[in-house]
Parts: sequence; structure tokens; C-alpha cells
Amino acid sequence: MTANHPIKISPSILSADFGRLGEHVAEAEAGGADEIHFDVMDGQFVPGITFGFVVLEAVRAATSLPIDVHMMVKEPARYAAEYSAILNLTMTAHVESTPDIDATLNEIKATGIRPAITLNPDTPLEAITEVLGDVNRVLVMTVVPGAGGQSFMHEMLPKIEALAAIRDSSYPNLEIAVDGGIKVDTAPLATGAGATTLISGSGIFGHADGVPAGVASIRDAANLNA
Repeated sequence: MTANHPIKISPSILSADFGRLGEHVAEAEAGGADEIHFDVMDGQFVPGITFGFVVLEAVRAATSLPIDVHMMVKEPARYAAEYSAILNLTMTAHVESTPDIDATLNEIKATGIRPAITLNPDTPLEAITEVLGDVNRVLVMTVVPGAGGQSFMHEMLPKIEALAAIRDSSYPNLEIAVDGGIKVDTAPLATGAGATTLISGSGIFGHADGVPAGVASIRDAANLNA
């Protein structure tokens, strides 16, 4: 861990059993998860379509944990007013999703939601450096966004390291999250590079011994190189 950020584990419900969604979310919380990761896809910014506000309400009813809403949509701020009815929410916006990311982050913040920023694997860090002072979290995608179950892109480790260097020199309170292919073998690579929040779907909800064991396995692995 860094001096300011202990390792956080964020189960992604994209890999949960939707016939048991509330139960799975409650199991993740009981297992020691720090937040719940909620993917929103609009079929335009990415090919897939996933959950909307009604499902988000169901997740909130099942847990008191913070929820990180990853907006894989065009112009994400247009959803912020509606989503602000959900307490303890972070909205993570893609820098590629809007021509004015600074205005987007400000619009999200104005609704009372915590703004965060993310970038696709092929987007350089320079695309977000000017707004690092406006967010408490950056999400580094370690897969191409839009589908679950992809393999971790090891070539993203230098990007995590470079962002960690910027954090350590200029933004000590910045969280670095990673999303994509996070399992017991890749979690220590991510934390070793400087990540502090690990988002994992199948590595948690697909664990043979159940969801709490999945959370514990990722946390144990993450702390190897933290």
C-alpha cells in the first residue's frame, strides 16, 4: 500500500449471478469488499449494453458499501442528476467519451457524486494529466472496455507505474484503480506497479469456494507486492 491508500478490493457485478444479485452483493460485503463496481454500457461508446438505474437501485438496497459506477457511455454527465439519488456514489467517466472532460467532471461533482476519470488502453496518460487535480481516483483499464472475462494486458503496467510516479510527486491523495483481468496472478503485478484499488469480476464471483473467498484471495494476492 501507499502511505495514503490501503489496498481496496472492488468486486465487479458484471460477473455476478443475476438470479442472485442481491445475495452476491451482500456476500461480497460480508467477505470484506471495500466497494462495489457497477459497469454501465450504452451500446455506443462500447458495443455492449448493460445495467441502468433500476439495477443500481437494487444494488444499493443490498449493500451499504460505496458504489463505483463505471460509465462506458457517451457524455456520461447527462446521467448524473438521476444517479445522484443513490448515496455514496463515484461516477467514473472516460476521457474519450466527451469533448470536454473538465466540464463533464464538474457537472458530475455538482450533483454531489464523486467524479473519477478513466482512459482506454491505447489512450496516453497525457490525455488526463490536466484534470488530475479535479479527481480523487484514476482508473487504468487493463483490458479493452466493453466486455468481461478478458485477459490482463501486461503492457499496461508501465502506464500504472508512470501514473504512480505522478501521484507520488504531485497528487499524494490520488487513488489508482485497475480494471480488467484482475485475478490472483495479476493482482500483485498491479499493486507492485502502484495500483491501490483492484476491480475484479470473475476472479471474485467465479471463485470455486464462493464470493467471500474470492474477495479474500484477491486481497491476499494484492498485498504480496503492495
